[in-house]
Amino acid sequence: MARMRKKLTLAILTTVIGLSLAGCGAADSSPKAADKGGTSAPSTPSNKPVKLRIMWWGSQPRHDATLKILDLYTKKNPNITFEPEYSGFDGYIDKLSTQAAAKNAPDIIQMDAAWLADWNARNQLADISSINVKDVDPKLVDAGKFNGKQTAVPLGGNAWGLIYDKASLEKLGLQMPKEGIAWDAFFKLARDAKAKLDKDHYVMADFTRNRDLYTSYQLSKGKGYPVTPDGKFNFDKDTWLEWIKIFNDFRKEGIVPPPDVAVADVELDPKLDQMINGKIIFRAAHAAQASSWESMKPGSIGVAATPKDKQAGGWLKATFFFSVGQDSQYKEEAKKFIDWFINDPEAGEISGTTRGMPVSNKTLALLQPKFTPADKLTVEMIEKTSNGAQQFNPGAKGWNNFETKDYKAIAESIMFSKMTPEQGFEELKKKAAEYQK
Repeated sequence: MARMRKKLTLAILTTVIGLSLAGCGAADSSPKAADKGGTSAPSTPSNKPVKLRIMWWGSQPRHDATLKILDLYTKKNPNITFEPEYSGFDGYIDKLSTQAAAKNAPDIIQMDAAWLADWNARNQLADISSINVKDVDPKLVDAGKFNGKQTAVPLGGNAWGLIYDKASLEKLGLQMPKEGIAWDAFFKLARDAKAKLDKDHYVMADFTRNRDLYTSYQLSKGKGYPVTPDGKFNFDKDTWLEWIKIFNDFRKEGIVPPPDVAVADVELDPKLDQMINGKIIFRAAHAAQASSWESMKPGSIGVAATPKDKQAGGWLKATFFFSVGQDSQYKEEAKKFIDWFINDPEAGEISGTTRGMPVSNKTLALLQPKFTPADKLTVEMIEKTSNGAQQFNPGAKGWNNFETKDYKAIAESIMFSKMTPEQGFEELKKKAAEYQK
């Protein structure tokens, strides 16, 4: 049985890669020197003292692992030190975009697939084609290419699904089915759970404003992506109104928190994460985040694929990427570090699954026998999502603000009863027209 599970795990990880198309320190204010040709043939970095600014988002386990990796690199390369800038996801892209506009972006940048089209179009990412990616699946590598040049290197395999407080659910005498669950059954489970909960405890986050989970819902209905890869508005009106009204009812029934409580939730914040604090049971997340919740609530976390309808609604993807800022004066040193980061077994062992499944096949083979229970949750979500997974949509060029700001603002207006669902849909169409080419 163990041998079969090991084979299945390896197969799943291969599938992740195959299906992927492409889950706070003080800033250095010193001016960057003018770019002197980041696309030219790489030269050997000198031994002069260099301080590399590196920026990423994530949870505390990812922060801790990355800081250890930076320390290790400095021990091996004493002339290289780092100025790390790290935070949670909220506000990350706003801060990064402000720095880039001032030509003061970090040397090494953690990037999301949804941002690459816009950043490449503005020539804000350097050519890093010299990085050794021979041990990474070519389809995953290609996700970081623009006009034939590598401008981003993938860092891990990932999946989109549900994370939940398994221990709390089991205390209520309820369980998630191992073979997956349909939306109707999931909503019934939510009502059954609420009947056993105190008034100020809730079953799930308010997914009204969670565009990714709505995307899963529309995909599962066979209606396609709400915004197509080529930037067309494709929200199905009946499906979207159905979704919004379900959560309007859930607010009235106390299945999800009231709006003021819902918007105060902050993922993986020890004080503000409502699942960590026992206020909710279910939330949506990426597989790469599972180990972080497990570290904060050991032995209590469960993972599942998103519920299904006519078909599955989840997807597999690369977690995110490392890029080098086009305005960096230390491109060669930055590329050398990224090369080491993805290929060095010692660095891979420290990183573990804090950025998803390692992209290096050699590192993955080294780590698999050492996976912790938290690591295995990441693998488990990938396994559960892989059955019928949708093709990943990396996002359309120019739509990032619609996805991250406009949709959220409209959804929150509905949550606070400032507009009706029907008015919300018309506002979605109006906003989308500003982005649609």
